[in-house]
Amino acid sequence: MKKKPESRMALNIDIEYVAKLASIPLDLAEKRIFNKQLPEILRYISQLNKVNTEKVEPVGHVTGLVNVTRDDKPAPSLTQEEALANAPKTYNGFFEVDAIFEEK
Repeated sequence: MKKKPESRMALNIDIEYVAKLASIPLDLAEKRIFNKQLPEILRYISQLNKVNTEKVEPVGHVTGLVNVTRDDKPAPSLTQEEALANAPKTYNGFFEVDAIFEEK
């Protein structure tokens, strides 16, 4: 039996599983569309496997920068009172904000 060329190999992809991983709700029509499109996209991307990278060194980044962080040095800062001076609401020396979670 002759093997199918790589570009025409069948890819079985569980669209529902992929959508769940990506937290994307799909209706039936979208699942049908993506069921057809996703294997084609992956076949197209698989063309990168044909590129000869034998003499190419792996790189983590291309800028050549090694360490761009500054030294952590203490510097003058605001007092707690100064930091809270323009706050609309405070409570026991802290910023007070409205609740962002609702109880059910």
